[in-house]
Amino acid sequence: MNRYQITHVTRYEYEAPVVHAHHTAYLRPRDLEGQELVKSAVDWEPEPVTVTTSFDYFGNAFDEIELLSTHDLLQVRATSVVEVTRQPFDRAKAPALTWEHAVRVLREDAALLRVREFCYDSPHVRVHPQLASYAAASFSPGRPLVDAILDLTRRIHTEFTYDPLVTDISTPLARVLQHKRGVCQDFAHLAIGCLRSLGLAARYVSGYLETRPPPGRPRLVGSDASHAWVSAYVPELGWLDIDPTNDLVPSDRHVTLAWGRDFSDASPLRGVVLGGGAQRLRVAVDVEAQTAKA
Repeated sequence: MNRYQITHVTRYEYEAPVVHAHHTAYLRPRDLEGQELVKSAVDWEPEPVTVTTSFDYFGNAFDEIELLSTHDLLQVRATSVVEVTRQPFDRAKAPALTWEHAVRVLREDAALLRVREFCYDSPHVRVHPQLASYAAASFSPGRPLVDAILDLTRRIHTEFTYDPLVTDISTPLARVLQHKRGVCQDFAHLAIGCLRSLGLAARYVSGYLETRPPPGRPRLVGSDASHAWVSAYVPELGWLDIDPTNDLVPSDRHVTLAWGRDFSDASPLRGVVLGGGAQRLRVAVDVEAQTAKA
């Protein structure tokens, strides 16, 4: 078991005063099998006039606030304590069904209606022949679904370069595929698009990854970051998380925050402001392991 204390600070500095604002924050980790949320708090500066905590369609907790005081700085500080007990994935126990059979199951099994909604287009991920063509090298005829998914994960990790300077949330997947550069969000969207273009179900997962400094180097507080990965549906198994940025199956170093069809459903913070002009964004994330047991 790993126990983490997570601090996520988001700071917006505006060039002109904001006179009215609404914000929605997805900053409270989920309670799910293999992950227990011990406690969480979200603090706002300036103080909102209203704060509502609720759950969305996908079961993610979110905070919705309204600000009426004039401000040129917004700071959101989320602190959580999470215990993660998810076990490493045992590939030997994976079902042997082929990916083509999985496509048929998703298409025909009425009990999988809520799963099947992750087979279709979403705001940032559209089914496309180019994505199906890229995936084809992993999804050869008759190949077991889990083997194909893990091979696609490996190829994205190997063939694409992590580069935070070349993309943003509006960058289309066709450009990511062409230049083979991007960040974890791009690689998650790419994997989702490949799977959906073949008729499979995949969802976007936002969260955190415990980072460890090189041997002999101190751990830097606030140097961690939000992370994104993918969950693919495997009949007879359920949802299988994959991290194409790091070529691994998440276990007890990943903390799940929220999930949805793509980034638009699980953005940590979004909102609408009246005024403000240009803005500068700063984000600092700290994922501190408090205890670790075998």
